[in-house]
Amino acid sequence: MASNVLGGDLQPCSLNPVTGFYRNGTCDTCADDKGKHTVCAVMTDEFLEFSAQAGNDLSTPVPEYQFPGLKAGDRWCLCMGRWIEALNADKAPKIVLESCHISVTEFVDIEVLKKHAVK
Repeated sequence: MASNVLGGDLQPCSLNPVTGFYRNGTCDTCADDKGKHTVCAVMTDEFLEFSAQAGNDLSTPVPEYQFPGLKAGDRWCLCMGRWIEALNADKAPKIVLESCHISVTEFVDIEVLKKHAVK
């Protein structure tokens, strides 16, 4: 089983909607996951707008990919790069540390992650 950023077992991020590169509810990853869908984030209207402006509309359903479209409050395995972009723009959504893949700590300091954690 994969580890989370705290060193424990990677916990599910969301089963409704079903998220993750593998669409199994977890932010697990592999070499084929070019986007590194490893950050379990809690969507906000502000972030969803930011992401749409950056070219990735996460609010609009895409039925052919079984994508329901996200709304504020939904949890989703974000691409790490997009979360870092949002962080740098002061638009980063809160994250669930227990559900973020350990590989995130290779790119973002654990103290930064903890400051953005859901309490």
